[in-house]
Amino acid sequence: MGKKDMKVIAQNKKATHDYHIEEKYEAGIVLTGTEIKSVRAGKVNLKDSFARISKGEVHVHNMHISPFEQGNRFNHEPTRARKLLLHNKEIAKLIGLTKEKGFSLVPLRIYLRNGFAKIEIALAKGKKLYDKRHAIAQKDANRQIARALREKQKV
Repeated sequence: MGKKDMKVIAQNKKATHDYHIEEKYEAGIVLTGTEIKSVRAGKVNLKDSFARISKGEVHVHNMHISPFEQGNRFNHEPTRARKLLLHNKEIAKLIGLTKEKGFSLVPLRIYLRNGFAKIEIALAKGKKLYDKRHAIAQKDANRQIARALREKQKV
């Protein structure tokens, strides 16, 4: 499947700043009717969300999906834990890797593919403060190089 049939709804931009991304996984999300309507409207925030494995199932916590405006009494709780749909082999692998020191599951983005809501989670290791500083310095250096090249092309 190409990127044509994929519409990104929300991204966790802070995740790449705070974590070293080791592996990425695509998972389906179990949502209620009002939740999928809010997702399609783009009312999702992944900022402080994380995934956790318990009892052989993966759940995403703190993912904020705003209540649907026309949802009346059937509306959902905005930050409830939502089950992720992964294959048993993937869950077994993630259980083994998250028991290692420092690994965690971080949602990177949520998107629609062929009408279904999908979430991309990453197996990640937290960055230290000096790693973050180094990444910022590297990004600034690359920006300055690109700016210098553009200036040189103008002349």
